[in-house]
Amino acid sequence: MKKILTTIFATALAFSAYANDIYVTQSGDTLDLDITQDGSNNTVGNSTTASSSVGSTTTLNIDQVGGSNVLTYQVNGASFTGTFDVTGSSNDIDFNCDTGGSNSSCGTVTASITMVGDNNDIDLDIGLTSDASNTTATITSAGSDDSNTIAATIDGTSAILTITVDGDTNNWLVDIDGNGDINGHTLIHSHTGGIADVDIVQSGVNDNYISLTTSGDNADIDISQTD
Repeated sequence: MKKILTTIFATALAFSAYANDIYVTQSGDTLDLDITQDGSNNTVGNSTTASSSVGSTTTLNIDQVGGSNVLTYQVNGASFTGTFDVTGSSNDIDFNCDTGGSNSSCGTVTASITMVGDNNDIDLDIGLTSDASNTTATITSAGSDDSNTIAATIDGTSAILTITVDGDTNNWLVDIDGNGDINGHTLIHSHTGGIADVDIVQSGVNDNYISLTTSGDNADIDISQTD
């Protein structure tokens, strides 16, 4: 197993113009990667160049502390386990699992995203070119955070997605697709406080299931399910 631990601290105000920039390009059967960034303008990949891992098993643990964090990562392989924690305002996470190539799709996916701060933009795509067979993903706002935008697209036989967000001016769009039947699609959604504008689409053959708990002001939620 490859075990990589990366820790970067940027604390001196005199060097605030410099950013913590990390780019990962990895290929191999097993990767266990830990990254901790402390400071402003942290990036792991960016909007034009994503970090990437190709291999049968990938485990990521990425912590970003500070403002204006960017995390852009692509994974292609049979199994993925990931934990992403961001603390600070203006966080941008763009994660893709199964991005093509000759490796098998992300068949088994366990992903956890936790954010503390305002103006968060989360984009989660799983099973882009081949359906994931088992996906368990959680997106959690750990505080009363405002202006959160979440877009999640999951193609898979069994997809359990839990979103818990508390704050004002929140919006998320969820699209879960793939084969239903025998414990297929599942969505668990919890929202507390503020403004929520939520669109949820689940499609497949049977096994569609949604458990929804919403509380707060001015919620506008649209749900579409196809047998």
